Amino acid sequence: MSEWPPNWSDLIKGIGCEMCEAGRPEADVYGLRIRKGQYSDAYLQRADVQRGYTLVIWRGSHVNEPTDLTEEEAAGYWAEVLAVARALISNYEPLKMNYETLGNSVPHLHTHLVPRYTDDPRPGEPFPLTAKQPDAKVPESRLRGEATILRKLLGYEQPSARS
Repeated sequence: MSEWPPNWSDLIKGIGCEMCEAGRPEADVYGLRIRKGQYSDAYLQRADVQRGYTLVIWRGSHVNEPTDLTEEEAAGYWAEVLAVARALISNYEPLKMNYETLGNSVPHLHTHLVPRYTDDPRPGEPFPLTAKQPDAKVPESRLRGEATILRKLLGYEQPSARS
C-alpha cells in the first residue's frame, strides 16, 4: 500500500469496516475461532505465516485505538488477549511471543499474536507481517487439530452445527 485508502476517514469511523460487518463467525476465510470472549474473539489464522499465528479482534462497538476503550473495556480486552497468548505459549512453546496492535490496513482494534521460534525468519527483529495475505495456507486438518487443542486450553466449547 503506497498511500492511505481514499475511504480511510470512513473506515476510521467504522463505515465499511470488514471486522464489524463480519459479525462473530465461528470460521471465515482468515481463520477458525478458538475463543469467544466478552470483549474479543480469537482466530487461529489459515495463512501459513507462523505456527500458532492468531488474531484477537475487539467485538464491542467500532474502535480503532485501544485508547478509545473505557478502562473496564481495556482491562477486559487485554485480559482476553493475554489468555489467548497463554494458551498459544502452552501449546506451541515458542521462544518469544509478539503482540502487535497495528490497524494500519484495517483500522479496527485487533492484536496479532505471533509466536517466535528457533527457525524464525528474523530473529531479534520484528516479525515480517504484511498487509497482504500470503497464498500459502495451513493444511485444513492441521488447522482444525490445533484449533481443537487451543479451544480446550481456553475452555471454549464451539457451538454444534445444529445450534
